[in-house]
Amino acid sequence: MKGLEPSDMHCVLAASGWLDLKNPSEARNELDQVSVEARNHPDVLEMSWMIFESLGDWAGALAVAREIIQRAPDQPSGWLHQSYALRRVAKDGLQHAIKPLLATAHLFPDEPLFAYNLACYQTQLGHLTEAWDWLLKAKSLLGKKTLLKLALADPDLEPMKDRLRTI
Repeated sequence: MKGLEPSDMHCVLAASGWLDLKNPSEARNELDQVSVEARNHPDVLEMSWMIFESLGDWAGALAVAREIIQRAPDQPSGWLHQSYALRRVAKDGLQHAIKPLLATAHLFPDEPLFAYNLACYQTQLGHLTEAWDWLLKAKSLLGKKTLLKLALADPDLEPMKDRLRTI
């Protein structure tokens, strides 16, 4: 939380604690106490996104994700959050969610969630060859054990379950 004043850092940490306790309303109350100067800090925006996500407020989550991208385009989380929210807020959400990830994946070649999410989206779109390629990329970044733990429990990858066991 570099660049945040201690009082603002405390608010972000307290908000995180409330989210851990499954209380997004109190988390929002804590985050609302962040100073005006710190409201657009990437760590504050990240926490705000997590609150919107926990509430299922995908329009709010999308707006915050786009703010993260605008303020910190070199952070992969903004792009991942945007796609995650787009999938849930937009008509034809998968089509909207996959486009920004495909367009920016080359900027984050070592970010396993790009590869993993692209595998999920490609699978759901019926593009199983592309999905497999992304799964192999995710395996190289996460390791076989971690990938299988995630993938075998992920309903998005259900069509790939049998093939996953051969990875």
